Amino acid sequence: MSEIRTPIVAVLGHVDHGKTTILDKIRKTKVAAKEAGGITQHIGATEIPIKMIEEICKEIWRPNIKIPGLLFIDTPGHKAFTNLRKRGGALADLAILVVDIMEGIMPQTEEALSILRTFKTPFVIAANKIDKIPGWQSRGGSFLKNYALQEEFAKKNLETRIYELIADFYKFGFNCERFDRIRDFTKTVAIIPVSGLTGEGIPELLMVLLGLAQRYLTSSLKLQVEGKAKGTVLEIKEERGVGVTCDAIIYDGTLKVGDRIAIGGKDDVIVTTVKAILKPPPAKEMRVESKFQRVEKVTAAAGIKIVAPNLEKAIAGSEFEVVESKEDIERFRERVRKEYEEIAIKTEGEGIILKTDAIGSLEAMINELKTHQIPIKKAEVGEVDKRDVVEVSTNKEDLNKAILAFNVKILPEAIEEAQKYEVKIFEGNIIYTIIESFLKWREELRLRKEKQKIEALIKPGKIKLLKEFIFRRSKPAIIGVKVLAGELKRGSILIKPDGSKVGEVKSMQKEGKNIAVAGMGEELAIAIDEVTIGRQLEGDEILYVEIPERHAKIIEKELISSFDEETKKAFFEYLEIKRRDNPLWAK
Repeated sequence: MSEIRTPIVAVLGHVDHGKTTILDKIRKTKVAAKEAGGITQHIGATEIPIKMIEEICKEIWRPNIKIPGLLFIDTPGHKAFTNLRKRGGALADLAILVVDIMEGIMPQTEEALSILRTFKTPFVIAANKIDKIPGWQSRGGSFLKNYALQEEFAKKNLETRIYELIADFYKFGFNCERFDRIRDFTKTVAIIPVSGLTGEGIPELLMVLLGLAQRYLTSSLKLQVEGKAKGTVLEIKEERGVGVTCDAIIYDGTLKVGDRIAIGGKDDVIVTTVKAILKPPPAKEMRVESKFQRVEKVTAAAGIKIVAPNLEKAIAGSEFEVVESKEDIERFRERVRKEYEEIAIKTEGEGIILKTDAIGSLEAMINELKTHQIPIKKAEVGEVDKRDVVEVSTNKEDLNKAILAFNVKILPEAIEEAQKYEVKIFEGNIIYTIIESFLKWREELRLRKEKQKIEALIKPGKIKLLKEFIFRRSKPAIIGVKVLAGELKRGSILIKPDGSKVGEVKSMQKEGKNIAVAGMGEELAIAIDEVTIGRQLEGDEILYVEIPERHAKIIEKELISSFDEETKKAFFEYLEIKRRDNPLWAK
């Protein structure tokens, strides 16, 4: 026997374009305020039963809707979530792409479009924030009814914004139109103007989704009621009085109390028995604590909480399914092993350590770090322990002595060891702020080290003797000079362009004052030992600061980019002088 399951709807869009606000309006709850940094971090699931949709859409309701409701997955918004979103995208039958009508297509909108195209997911566009359109009087309820009440110039402003959206989406290969002007929904993407703030347009948004699901998806929404349940783990968490539970989305089949299920775990596949199935009351989101009701069985699609033994090591983001035989378990084990091996990282080389709470966040952070060319020694799901700290402390490069921890516990022993080994731990529950803090620290440390290194080195310098300022010809010779490039320091040894040594700069004076260093463009008087002007020097030569071979090697390999063009030029001229007799000098 088959029946229609609840369609799974992914809600995608650019950060701050109002995904959660629109869902809040449908749920009449306030989840957005509870989000870390206002950005959704875990895929959340909300079931909106048909009765509630009927209530929201009462002004425009059409009977004969056979679909039991809608299950929304609120996919995270930041670009690091491509992978979690892909998981969300793959789970979804339909999608709402939320676009701020005032901003149009943004980087994450583009990303969402490519995901929807990859998975061939039918979608509608919620053109949000119409309450911001100049002159628009936004009220809750039907958009079309409210549209009729608007001033002409407000209507014109809205039309302009919609046409701009249509033009933008056309560039990405999508034909779009305002929903009430579409004849064939298989060829044109519907734009529904909405306001997450006032609730305007939400009835039309839900009706268009139901219409699409009913007309084009009913065959794919049919499922065998007796079918084995398959789902995705959203989160593993401790519930007071219940123990460790698993938040999950079932996208196929039926799950019953007493079923044996296999779930991807940290060390191996976990096989356990379902002791209880908890379902949130309709229109509550699973990520927000609420009173649950116990049910004996649940049919896809649904967001549920599973109570079962041995869930501690289950991994969020992995799949699970009902298993009935050893063969079932082996098949599942092989699939999970492949997926985790493709994502997790373990190398002997240099690099930071990454620990996260779920496969999705692990994948997302690895990709984000790769775009910044950050080497990774180890990346895995789990809490930060002493071993991680000791392992990362063996890096030769201080820039890599860091652990990034997303949404996981840092054990007290790890904190102690980190202080001892000078390992920096970055923790938090927003991926991009952890990465931004880490990159900022890394850059500051790099600059500090570079500065220390530069300060310890003898740097390039090129000077010109000024013949008209010969104050003394010998013992020591005192003459005016101009610094043409780099710097000149007291104690520098000077050489001629033929490589022969001139002598040491004993002292330096500018405007009657002793100085220790002079930069490019400065004119000053210097005293040079062991030289007589008129004998070893004419008094109008170009001279170079002598750089020890070891220093020259470091400058050429590591620090050359930190110098200005004139200093670089002077340095390469100096290398040419030294390599005339020895081509391998400082190599």
